[in-house]
Parts: sequence; structure tokens; C-alpha cells
Amino acid sequence: MDGSSLELRIGGAGRIQPLSRDELDRRRAELTTRAREAELPTLSSWLDERSYDADRLLSALSLSPYLAGLAERFPQWIERLFSTDAGSRIREIIDALDAPIPSDASEASQMSELRVAKAEAAFLIALRDLFGAADPARTTADLSDLAEAAVRRALRFCLLDLHRRGQLDLPDPDAPEIGCGLTILGMGKLGGGELNYSSDIDIILFFEPETPSIVDRMEGVEMFSRLGRRLVRMIGERTRDGYVFRTDLRLRPDPSAMPLAIPIPTALVYYEGAGRDWERAAMIKARPIAGDPDVGAAFMRDIAPFVWRRYLDFVAIADIQAMKAKIDRHRGFESVGVLGQNVKLGRGGIREIEFFVQAQQLIAGGRMPALRTRRTDEGLRRLAEAGWVKPQVADELTGFYWFLRRVEHAIQMVADEQSHTLPQTQEELVRIARLCNFADTEGFGAELLAYQKGIRQRFADLFLERGDTERERSDVDALMQDEDDADARRWLEAKGYARPADIARIVHRWGTGRYRATRSEAALDQLRAVLPLLLGAFADGPDPDSALMAFDRFLEGLPSGLQFFSLIASNPRLLDLLALVINSSPRLADTIARRPHVFDALLDPAFYDELPTRDLIRDRLRAFLADARFLEERLDRLRIFASEQRFLVGVRLLSGSLDGASAGLAFSDLAETVLAEVLRVVEAEFVRAHGHVEGGRLAVLGLGRLGSRELTANSDIDLMLLYDHAEGAETSDGERPLAVSTYYARLTQRLISALTAPTAEGVLYEVDFRLRPSGNKGPLATAIGSFRKYQSEAWTWERMALTRARTVAGDDHLRAEIGEAIREAIRSHEGDPLLTDDVADMRARLEAQKPARGPLDLKRIVGGLTDLEFLAQWGILTGRVPLDAIGTPTGDVLKVLRESLMEQRSDIDRLPNAMAELTEVMQILRLGPDKAMCIADLPAPLADRLAGTLDLADRSGVEPQVGETAAEVRAIFAELVPYHSGAGA
Repeated sequence: MDGSSLELRIGGAGRIQPLSRDELDRRRAELTTRAREAELPTLSSWLDERSYDADRLLSALSLSPYLAGLAERFPQWIERLFSTDAGSRIREIIDALDAPIPSDASEASQMSELRVAKAEAAFLIALRDLFGAADPARTTADLSDLAEAAVRRALRFCLLDLHRRGQLDLPDPDAPEIGCGLTILGMGKLGGGELNYSSDIDIILFFEPETPSIVDRMEGVEMFSRLGRRLVRMIGERTRDGYVFRTDLRLRPDPSAMPLAIPIPTALVYYEGAGRDWERAAMIKARPIAGDPDVGAAFMRDIAPFVWRRYLDFVAIADIQAMKAKIDRHRGFESVGVLGQNVKLGRGGIREIEFFVQAQQLIAGGRMPALRTRRTDEGLRRLAEAGWVKPQVADELTGFYWFLRRVEHAIQMVADEQSHTLPQTQEELVRIARLCNFADTEGFGAELLAYQKGIRQRFADLFLERGDTERERSDVDALMQDEDDADARRWLEAKGYARPADIARIVHRWGTGRYRATRSEAALDQLRAVLPLLLGAFADGPDPDSALMAFDRFLEGLPSGLQFFSLIASNPRLLDLLALVINSSPRLADTIARRPHVFDALLDPAFYDELPTRDLIRDRLRAFLADARFLEERLDRLRIFASEQRFLVGVRLLSGSLDGASAGLAFSDLAETVLAEVLRVVEAEFVRAHGHVEGGRLAVLGLGRLGSRELTANSDIDLMLLYDHAEGAETSDGERPLAVSTYYARLTQRLISALTAPTAEGVLYEVDFRLRPSGNKGPLATAIGSFRKYQSEAWTWERMALTRARTVAGDDHLRAEIGEAIREAIRSHEGDPLLTDDVADMRARLEAQKPARGPLDLKRIVGGLTDLEFLAQWGILTGRVPLDAIGTPTGDVLKVLRESLMEQRSDIDRLPNAMAELTEVMQILRLGPDKAMCIADLPAPLADRLAGTLDLADRSGVEPQVGETAAEVRAIFAELVPYHSGAGA
């Protein structure tokens, strides 16, 4: 047949230059001879024609003795490519490995079949890579699919043999993996689907010891360990047909002591008690590739809490940096380079990109499930989407990564050796350059060096390898040992500390181990690393000495320092914010001291660009709870989430990026979102024990500041639980049935307990149920019928409370009924002639019984928040404000009231502005000490923040400004709701 019209069905436009013209001609002659010996006239004729495709093929063979050997041994594989697409043939080979194993198959026949399949697939994968028909991502995926299929076939053979021997009783021998109880995890690049050309495969064997298919459970470990040894031999042993994949089981827990196959309970105990950060990093890529799919999926669920911490874990950065430094020292990697450079482990190599991704996955993957991906390129993309790295950095590193992976493949294609090191000589480097489609070593080396330097810089940026910091550290390190060190004191004085001797004494105390946070050597190491930055941040403020002393008090109360110092070391930009919080807000500083991980919320890049809306809070909570399966675990995560989000809103308020009204909405939306989830999980747990009540429905009513969406940083939440059920229902239908009233009362108690119980993660919310019908004397839960009846006869002050009522959780239909019941209770009393007198009398009583404790006691001062709230409630009760305003912020109600009274009073316009002003002041005050009732009670920076909010020149004007506003409000209140002694009810 004429070969001139034939083309290899490989594709791609990559040009390949031969090692030399002589070597190309030698390969042509050798392959032509082999084709004729194998009676392949089409191939031999095609080779004689000297076509472009033939030259590409022979150039590749001239560069790779390994590929040349395969081509000359199996020329029929090339002949097949005239009619069959190389990519399709690769899929055929892989799919054939998943075909049923013949009943008469022997181990020897399976080993031979696996080796021939691997050799042909590897040959075709290499040609597609070199011809440019497959990019590195496709190449690594094909290699991974091939390895996975080979492991599955060997495993199925071993399982069927155990079944025939009576050691396993497989539920379905036609699908031996189903129900076998064993799972094989692919680790490293196999788990990530990123296998390189001549890679080992890392696997771990785990099994579920209680699996019914194990005939003798006492022999489970030994039986599956023997299976593991057999599988390794079938895959990795070299025979005359070659080998399939070198196989490594050393990534299993404690390989020197553990068997080859490990019971899952044993493995989980190990990981939870002794697992190290490198094992966490390794588990990022772990993936069940063979065996029982249910067992594999269950193990991945169970190991997730070990890999993905609930908190941002910045200790991982230090551990990974230490791992890389150890590799560099051990291997002697000192710089980037070309000749003799290890492109995987060397500086600026593949491992640095992998560590760049894995470190940030370990830090944030527990909070952001979207970051939990196995592939390095996908990890970079998701980090960019989440804002953890800049998109251009992700794109740059992705390009660097795939370039280095191509170089790695080229190194390994030469002789099918697991090497990552470039040749030591220019002569041998030519092979690698041309396998990577470069014409010469100069162009190849220049691009390689540029990429290595780019990787090195990004890696250094992440791990803060900054010389200036190291030099400054030497100036202050001595303070940890000697508080009288003269150089260190001069450094402190130069930074701006007025009392360097006192500051030196404080810093020295940190190094003595007197504080819990600095007792461990690991914590001290992290503190020493961050100390220059820390002292510098406080020195930048208006009063460095006071700031440092406030930090000292904070540090004294910190229960543990390792994570906190690691966080600061990895995120020095947080130091300015830390200084602001510690100096300005004792409440927020106390939150950090008790739960340092609340800082995590500030490190999510998205939070700087997104306002904390209700939908955003719900989405974040849903992601944060994704892995929590048990009641207590979900409640603890809810406590963490609520604490972090309250802290986040407080910090935004403190820094001026959120106004008071928006903060009130955010605090309230957070409480509502958390409360709805707490109700859901508590009710589900309660139902498991006590069943359902026929037709039972329940809803939670929020009152007070929660109802009107005006919560502050330290607000309690006022609640009422209402329920309904089918007529005639008397008890629930569970294993432990309860009478209906008892059922809902106990469910309410469970809800209160979940919200208020103190745990290591703190308290969710303090709650108050005293606004329910009959107050503390009434039942905890109220039937909707009783609620309607009670409210029809309620006192004016009780209806005033209803104007700020809003359902926040529970059955939607019941929530609508409650809303209508509230509106009807208010509507039916609109014409009450004593209503205004009642409101005035209530305000007068509060004024007499609870006088203001200072000029900033905004709730109690005459003309303060209570006056404004009473005016809004009076507006709704008298019909001057539509009932649609029930459960909306007081400021919004006052705006509507202003419109209805504008003709009566020209100064009525002052009310909404006064409410906005006092809301700002109240929200900021709540970040300060609990009993701050005057400006002198506040930390100076917080007092200055308050003055800035009111557009005042300095803090001395705050109290006069508040007093002036209150006087204006009281004048309006006195005219609209005049007090007549003896009136009211």
C-alpha cells in the first residue's frame, strides 16, 4: 500500500526536533526492519516515504530510548494508528481493564495482560503529549485513569480468589468490590488525578472489620494484608513483560508498626490522636480508587474533621514551611537552576506550588468546603474565586505548574525512570529541551529559570520569608532573655515608646512562661517570629505604651498562644486591626482572648467586599455546617459561627465601615438565622425521642430589639414560642409520648438550653421569655388560641410590646396566623380613649423607677431611646402608622409617623434623625465596657470614634450633643404624649 497518503491518527501540531539527524535515520531503519519482520507493509512503506508525521514520530523515538524500545518491540501499535485514534485507543485499553475477569484466569495471565495494557497506553499517552494532541492536564488524567483501572482489576482478581477459597463471602461475585469491606485510597498525584509519566502510585488499604463478607473476623487484618502484598506484586513486580506501576504503601498510618491493611477504627484513632500536619496535607488528595464504594465514602466522611479543621489553622503554614525547609536541607537545594535541578523538590519547583495550594486549603478548607479539591490547578482556581489569592497569581502559578509537569514528563519519558532531576550536562539536556518542543537548551533554560523564580517569589510571599523582619527580630529577641538589653531598649525608644524600660520588662515577662499563652516552646517560637511586627504595629498608634500594656492584659487572658501567634505571623495586616480592637473595645478584645479563632472571620477575603445580609449569612452558615452530623457538633459550630459573625459586625462597626442601623440589621439577621437552625436541629432531636403531635405546628416570635431588627453587640433576645395542633390531639406518638402542653413546654426548655448552655465554644445567646402571656407565671409555650384570647384583653404595655413583634422561625403558615393575630390585637384597640394616657403613664413610671445612670445611659435618659421607641409604638397603636410597620426598625416607624404628623408639628422631622444619631451612639457604646454611662468610662480611641460618628471635633462634645438631641426629643414627646398625673392604667 502507498504510504504517502497515510497519517497517524494522533493529532496535535507540536514540532519535535530529533536528537540528531543520524539518530533519526538510525531509528527509521530499525523501526522499518521491525515492521517488515512483523509483516506490516503499510507501516514500512509509510516510513520510507519520509512524511512530516513519520519525522515527528522518529524524532520522538530518537529522544527517548524507552519509547523507541516499545515501538520496535510492538510496531503493530503504530500500524493501528492509521485507522484508530490514539485518544480513543487509550480509552479502549482502560475500559477493557474493567471488563469481567474470566473464571479460568490465572494470576500470571492477569499480570501479563496488565503489563501489556500499561505499556501500550503509556506509549500512546506519550505520543499524544509530545505531538501536542493532549495538554499536560489530559496526560496526567489518562495516566491516573490507567493506574486506577489497573489497581481495580488486580483487586477484583484477589477478591474473587479469596471468595473461592472461602475466606470471603462476597454478596455478588460478579461485582466483587461491592460489600467486600475493603477500600483502597489513592494518595498523592494518583488521588488527585495528576499522575506523572513514570510515577510510583501511593495507596493505603483500609477495611471495615465488622463487614459481613469477612468469614473469620479475627483473621481480617492478616487476610487483607496478604491481599495487599499480592496486589503490590501483581502491579509492581518486574517480569519479562515489564511492570505496571511501582506501588508504595508507606503513606499509611505509622508504617513501621501498622499492618498493610488497617481496620478503619484503628486508623481513625491514630489520625485523631497522633496524626501530623503532613498527614493532613496528604489526605487532601486522598480518594477511594478501588474496593467497596460505601466503605470508601464512609471513611472519607469520618476522616474529614481531621483534615479540615473548624478554625483557620495557621500553624499548618509553619509546619509546611518547616517540611519544605527540611527537604531543601536534606537534598541540598539552595537555589534555582537548570543543569542538575530537581524540578519537583528543588527551589521554585512543583512541590512549592503544591505546598502553596495545600497550606491555604488546610488553613481555610474547614470553613470553606469549596476549597476542598484534590487537583492542584483546580485548587488554585478555587482559591482565586474565594479571594484567597489574586486571579493573576493563580493564573501565573497554574501556567508554571503545567510547564514543570511537562518537563517532569520529559525527564521520565527518556528511560521510564522515576526521576525529577534534569541532566548534569548540556548534551543530555538537549533531549529534555526537545521533548518539551524547544529547539535549543538556551530557550528552554531561560524559560525554566524565569518560571522557577516566579514560583519562588510566590512561595516566599505566602510564607513571609522577609529579610527585614529577620534583621529586626535580632534587635528585640534579646528582650525575651534579658529585659536590660541596651540595644533592644534603644530599638524600642527609636520606635516611639516613651518608657522603653517598662515595655522591655513586659516583653521579657512574655518569654518567662508566666502566661498560659507563652508556656509552650512552639508558641514562643511563633511569638519571637512576630515580635518585631507586633511592637511596630503598636508603635504606630498615638500612645504606643498604653497600647502595649493593653495587649499585655489581653495576652494574660489568652488560654493558648500557638494558633493566635501563627495567625498574626501569617497575616501581619491584621496587626493594625488587632491594635484598634485591643485599644478601643474591651468587649471585642475579650472575645478574642476567650476565643481567638473569631479572627478567622476577618481573614475570609470575601468579607471585605460583602455586606452581612441575611442571605449571605445563611449561605455562610450552610457551608460551615456542611460536615457537622451530630446535634452537639452542629450546636458547637453554631456557637462558633455566631461568635465570629458578631465579632465581625462589631469590628466593621468599630472601623467605620458599617453604620449603626446596618449593624442592628446584621446582628438581628444573624440571630434570626442561627435561631432558625437551632430550632430545626433541636426539634429533630426531640422528635426522635417523643414523636410528633398530630397536626402539630410551632413558631418562634421575636420581640424587643430582635423583633424590630435593632440588636446590639450584647443584646439578649426576647422570645415567645407558640404552637398549634389538630383538634382532639392529646399526646405525641413517639416511643416516649408526652401530653401536648408538656410536649411543647419541654421542647421550649430544650431550645432555651441549646441557646444558653455555656460550653467551651461559649454561649449562643442569652434569652428572655418573660414577655409571653402572663409572664413568668404562664407556661413556657403558648397555644395560638390562648395567645389570641389573651391579647384581646391585654394591657396597653403588652400591646406596645407587640408592635415590635416578628416571627423569626418555624412553620410558615403558623407564622402568618401569628402575624394576623398580632395585627388584630392592635387593630381592635385603636380607638381606646385611654391609650395615649397609658403610654405617657408608662414612660413616667419608668422614668421614676429607673432613672438614668449617666449622660450616655441612652435608654433611660429623658428624651432618649425609650422616648423614641414609645413614640413609634404609640404611632402604631393609634393608627397613625400602618400595621405593616409592626416588627420594623424604630427609625423606619418614625419616618412614617413624621409623614402623618408633619402638618401638626414642624419639628417632627427631628425624630428620625434623632433615632439615627442615638442608634449610632448606642451601637458604638455597646462595644465598650458594660457600665460605660459617660464619656470618661470609655477607652480614649472608642470615645474618639464616637466623636467622629457625631462629626464633632473631639470627645468633649459627645455628652452635650447627646443631651441637646434628647431635649429636642423630650419636647416633642411631651406634646404628642402628654403626661397627666393619675391618668392611665
